[in-house]
Amino acid sequence: MRPDTPAETVDHTAEAARLERTAGLYPEDSEALLLRAAAHLELAGDRPTATALYDRLLSSTDGLENPHLVRALKASNLWEYGHEAEARAIIEGVRVASPRDPAPWVIVAEALESHDELEAAHDTFTEAVRLLLTDVPQPPQPTHPLLFGRHRVRRMLGKSHDEWDALADTVHSLPITLDELHDPKRVWSLGSGNPVELAAEITRLRAELGAYREALSRPFPVAILHWPATELSELLEAYPTLAAEYPSHETHLATIESALRELSSSGTPNLGIVTGTVPSYEAFAASELSSPGDATLLPQYATTLAARGRAVAWPPQQGAACWCGSGRAYGECHGSDA
Repeated sequence: MRPDTPAETVDHTAEAARLERTAGLYPEDSEALLLRAAAHLELAGDRPTATALYDRLLSSTDGLENPHLVRALKASNLWEYGHEAEARAIIEGVRVASPRDPAPWVIVAEALESHDELEAAHDTFTEAVRLLLTDVPQPPQPTHPLLFGRHRVRRMLGKSHDEWDALADTVHSLPITLDELHDPKRVWSLGSGNPVELAAEITRLRAELGAYREALSRPFPVAILHWPATELSELLEAYPTLAAEYPSHETHLATIESALRELSSSGTPNLGIVTGTVPSYEAFAASELSSPGDATLLPQYATTLAARGRAVAWPPQQGAACWCGSGRAYGECHGSDA
């Protein structure tokens, strides 16, 4: 599905089938592709088949990058078609595991919230926030839904503001405050016959919809191809015609940073880096009926990796590790003179 395809025109069942076929061609990306396929099946209303995909992932002999995320999605899906007891058990398992990734926490907490388990949802959001944000100077972007979700549930429970709610207010960027967005009384204004009240509520709903779209969107980045040192050595040994593209690994890394900064200064949004491997590149070249030594394939390979969800956003967040794999913080490595 193209990023600009209107959601209402998508054949979710066909899109799920396409993603499953793609997962067979690119097993190294099967986790991300099958999760997207399961999401389409849920949107199509075929929740049992979506559960089967989650089970397929969880039973895989290959290690999953984020098994807690898969379990959380399975639990949320199960609850939607009547398997409440199993869903609750999985949710409790995710909470006990205390994953360091915020996504599973958001999913299980929102599953509880959507089924009116507000106290349990509040406890889950709070547990995640304390685990992931205690002594963190600036909440990373992926943790914002935890703060917003906790704020929303606390408003519905009538709880007073605390320090985490204040932090949620500081990272909230929309013109309408979180207190307005999460006001439980807003729903009553939708039944009002007063045009002024209705217009104000439409404005608030548009702002909230914008927040949801921002949280759910996965922008298609302009991606630059990065080769780790060992992969680049193997690539050039096998295909020496590419040496003109990569005089040295140090030059390669400097070129990436320079290109990204130039794109950023020109106003290009959604920049990212994709990391290549020789086997993956060779498989891509074979699928294009071309030779891996053809340098014109390199940007196409980068675009394909980005389309498969392999891009990492650039620049890294403050304090995050550098994209080059050195192990040092970005600000102390390639971002030192930014």
